[in-house]
Amino acid sequence: MKDVKQTCPMTREQIVGQYFLEHRARLLDIAAFLDRLDRAAASAAPDFRELALLEALRIVADGGPHRTARVLNLLSDLTTEMPQSAHGMKGALGAVKPAAGAAT
Repeated sequence: MKDVKQTCPMTREQIVGQYFLEHRARLLDIAAFLDRLDRAAASAAPDFRELALLEALRIVADGGPHRTARVLNLLSDLTTEMPQSAHGMKGALGAVKPAAGAAT
C-alpha cells in the first residue's frame, strides 16, 4: 500500500463494501461507451474528447498520487485569457479543444 496520509475514517473494506457496486456500474458504462466508439464508422481522426477520456483512464489506472486532481486538470481549461465568444454553443465540451493547428 502507498504511503498516503490517512484522512478517511472508513477502512478500505468499508469503502469497498459501500461503494463497489456503484463504481462497477460506472466502469461498465465507460466500457459500453468505448465499445460504441469502436463500432462507429471511422472518421478522419478521433475527437479530442475521446482522446482526453482515454488519457484520463490512463491516469486513473497508473496508481500515481492525486488522480482526481490530475484528471480534473487534464479536462479543464487552465488558460487565463478571456474566453473567445461562445456564440452558437449550448454548453461545455467537457475537455479542452486543441487550438487550430495544434498537435493532438
